[in-house]
Amino acid sequence: MAATPALAATMAMKGTLTALALAVLLGGCGASSDESEHPGRAVYLRYCFSCHQAGVAGAPKLGDQEAWRPRLAQGREMLLDNVKRGMAPGMPPRGACPSCDDETLAVAVDYMVVNAQ
Repeated sequence: MAATPALAATMAMKGTLTALALAVLLGGCGASSDESEHPGRAVYLRYCFSCHQAGVAGAPKLGDQEAWRPRLAQGREMLLDNVKRGMAPGMPPRGACPSCDDETLAVAVDYMVVNAQ
């Protein structure tokens, strides 16, 4: 059975509306910022945020280029070693994440470094 012109037009309209609705709903999915995509962001938010957002006990704030400059000059491995050992007066060993493996700590450090440059 062939579709009538009215039925064909209705089906075409529904297809267009469906495509438009899908485009609106998914419009922001591929356009997220680099910050939200970084694998270390979730670790930072869970374990590092409380000190590094406010600068508690001398912790360099996320994105504070001046505070991070001398730390970055020491190199990534030294930053990671400091996280593993902890730093007086306020950062406990492994950044308060005793269950985090070295790779998890490394991606958190990388996230903070990216935001400090």
